[in-house]
Amino acid sequence: GVVEGRILGLDVGERWIGVALSDPLGILASPLTRIERTDDEAAVKAIAELVGKHEARAVVAGLPYSLNGNVGQQAVRVQDFLRKLAQSLGVPVLTSDERLSTVMAAQGMIEAGASRESRKGKIDAAAAALILQWYLDRLRHEQSESQN
Repeated sequence: GVVEGRILGLDVGERWIGVALSDPLGILASPLTRIERTDDEAAVKAIAELVGKHEARAVVAGLPYSLNGNVGQQAVRVQDFLRKLAQSLGVPVLTSDERLSTVMAAQGMIEAGASRESRKGKIDAAAAALILQWYLDRLRHEQSESQN
């Protein structure tokens, strides 16, 4: 049972939230935009609008684990925000482990390739796309495993 529909990916930071979007088949994640997190209510509202506009069926957010696997201070703050988000959205809010060397590597590549002004926004959205892509790949892998 593969559910059709787009998935929204989030990279939640202190000041900015990077947003990515999958295609309807859930194969490819693309950077979408970033939201300024002036306050949580406004950010939640902005995300809810994107979910509605793109008819997303779920939201996947990266959870920053510290390298030893503990949920650090930052992750607790992200979880608080995601709880608020889940209460306002009509779709599931899922988390994926952001402790990925790929995110770091890709941020390096993006930084190298982007001009100074455009750099920050691109990194946020691209990090969100990586989180989402990782989730989509894992989901597809699990689905193909269960079909055997």
